Amino acid sequence: MNMTQLENAGSPQEKLPDSLSAFIEGIQVRLGTSTDIIYRFITLGPSSVVVVYIEGMADPQALMKAIHEDAGQFNEFSEPQPERCLKLLQDRTLSLGKVGGITNYTEVETELLAGNSVIYIDGSTHALSAGTEALKQRSVEDAVSQSVVRGPREGFTESLRENTALIRRRIQNPKLRIEQRKLGEQTQTNVAVMYIEGNADPEVLQELRRRLDAAKLDSVLESNYIEEMIQDQRYSPFPTVYNTERPDSAASALLEGRIAILVEGTPFILVVPALLVQFFQSSEDYYQRSDFATLVRMLRFFCFAIALLTPSFYIAITTFHQEMIPTTLLISLIGQREGIPFPAFLEAYIMEITFEILREAGIRLPKSIGQSVSIVGTLVIGQAAVDAGLVSAAMVIVVSITAIANFTLPAFNVGISVRMLRFVLMVIAASFGLFGIIIALIILGLHLCSLESMGIPYMTSFAPMRRQSQKDTFIRLSRRTMKKYFGQN
Repeated sequence: MNMTQLENAGSPQEKLPDSLSAFIEGIQVRLGTSTDIIYRFITLGPSSVVVVYIEGMADPQALMKAIHEDAGQFNEFSEPQPERCLKLLQDRTLSLGKVGGITNYTEVETELLAGNSVIYIDGSTHALSAGTEALKQRSVEDAVSQSVVRGPREGFTESLRENTALIRRRIQNPKLRIEQRKLGEQTQTNVAVMYIEGNADPEVLQELRRRLDAAKLDSVLESNYIEEMIQDQRYSPFPTVYNTERPDSAASALLEGRIAILVEGTPFILVVPALLVQFFQSSEDYYQRSDFATLVRMLRFFCFAIALLTPSFYIAITTFHQEMIPTTLLISLIGQREGIPFPAFLEAYIMEITFEILREAGIRLPKSIGQSVSIVGTLVIGQAAVDAGLVSAAMVIVVSITAIANFTLPAFNVGISVRMLRFVLMVIAASFGLFGIIIALIILGLHLCSLESMGIPYMTSFAPMRRQSQKDTFIRLSRRTMKKYFGQN
């Protein structure tokens, strides 16, 4: 190869050369001389052949065995016939699941980085790719962040194809569609869009495609990279894209007419459009009796209110509205607060921040000691703070109930939203009392009603009110009464 050819080798328009040495040089120009790129040279009759693969990503043993076993059929050639040899390899020798032709360096690069092997015969202007992907993958295990008492134990893995298969096992519908694309200029991450044709809203699907095409990302290492690019409101504390690591939850969303987005390398898939009520629903709601599921779901809404309002409500009534407290309780609270150096607002802030620190420490520490540290730390610090006269016992109870109520929410990201809003409401309660809390809740309600997810109102089922949807919002009626898909009246 001359210098001009070397500079252009491997460009998207560069065809494969008809020389083995030039072919290898072109790969080295494009992918460098990395030590994990392996070149295996073999001879088939009068022809010289090279098999190229990336060590660790490909397992070419079956491929090499098949080539060596059928090498005798190439001895009949008295002179090199590269194109005919490639045809024989593709039609007779290679019985692998995926065999295709390659005509340029872009395809060579794509196949090698996908874990496949490339076969090139000296004198040809074409090559073959053979499916030899051998990436070690985590086996299907329990879903960690969305555990259930009754229901399937399977959770998504980091393999895109494994995840699509988990969904297909549950929805054996010929109308289930998968559209795949690559996102991330440097990572070239595989992303799949799954939906059921006829169930999914075509306008929502088109809008999702438009947003994915407009997402100019340098890299995609987790599904949140895409979530931030396709969400409707960038600065809202509430998530407008649902995520799950449970195949049954994803399958249920597809059957309701939603669209799933799967990303290579993460067990968390995205579901759009997302409604507020969806974040209070658990897949276990549909594996239990409807009366019990209704009770638990209403409890979640109640716990949402507790987690959001309890500290601010306590601050407001103890600071501005003592007349609302029964006399006996008021005397008890006054006795507890005697000698406390901080106002109720600062007292609550100290305890809330302390609990957030312990929560994060419990997550980041090794599993063997993380849970123990978080539980023991909470008990010890809480009791020590009360004994030292820094906080009152009532405040420790308020913060504990708030934290426990936060854990009842099935969706972790909604729990984060509640934690952020709780601090804002505490400031408002310390400044304006219950009147400030009421005004803040009105503003919060207006904000929720203004949100959309892929063009669908975020408060659908409540605002606008849909009578048919009330069968599966605050309550979960029996299965006989729920026959219509998401979005239908």
